[in-house]
Amino acid sequence: MRPSEPSATAAPLRLLSVVIPARDEEGCIAATVEHLNLELNLRKIPHEIIVVDDGSEDRTWPILVELQKKLPELRPLKNEGQHGFGRTITHGLDHMQGDAVVIMMADESDDCHDAARYWEKLNEGYDCVFGSRFMRGGGTIDYPLPKLILNRLANAFIASMFRLQYNDTTNAFKAYRRTVIDGCRPLIAPHFNLTIELPLKAIVRGYTWTIMPITWRNRRTGVAKLRIREMGSRYFFICMYVWLEKYFSRGDYKKSQP
Repeated sequence: MRPSEPSATAAPLRLLSVVIPARDEEGCIAATVEHLNLELNLRKIPHEIIVVDDGSEDRTWPILVELQKKLPELRPLKNEGQHGFGRTITHGLDHMQGDAVVIMMADESDDCHDAARYWEKLNEGYDCVFGSRFMRGGGTIDYPLPKLILNRLANAFIASMFRLQYNDTTNAFKAYRRTVIDGCRPLIAPHFNLTIELPLKAIVRGYTWTIMPITWRNRRTGVAKLRIREMGSRYFFICMYVWLEKYFSRGDYKKSQP
């Protein structure tokens, strides 16, 4: 499965929503939001920034409440239900007002400049834009070697399973039109496996997509939330779930053509 051509009939976009899940990110959340807001304002991109607090036990929520007083684009929310990375993102997607969304991490690992580039690429007519840290023009800074090895093995497995010409499916930092989010519901992944549920469903269901290089930097504050040993079976479950849809659903969930 290769990247597709943009649609000539895609509707122009009016508002970008950026959804950021956050749990115990007091050391970096203010800088993440401020840098992102500055970049999007400089590029004159109409936007809202939705930060969803996932049960933080530090000062993440008070910082967001205070920050909202000077940044009207910021919309802090609390995930009052069951916790989990996927549930938190889904909560943000449920409350977005934009017709496009970028999903970003709270720890400044994703480049705000790339978020603006996602918006521009979506406006070319694509339904989805996926970033890759492992293509020409992309890169990583201070990626722990054990995680890097596991990442490359997992992405090679997914690419082989779906015959996919994309090598960074597990990366959360991606962009979608709202029609894609609505067309991929219900979202069932409660944890980090949502990072593969969304792109794989979008591809299998016939939405247009492309890839662009992005950069990633390892967090400088706080503690990573991903627990690799807990996620293997969950990633595999989502892969099998979407693989079965691809080969046995007979197109029941395919994107409706205009």
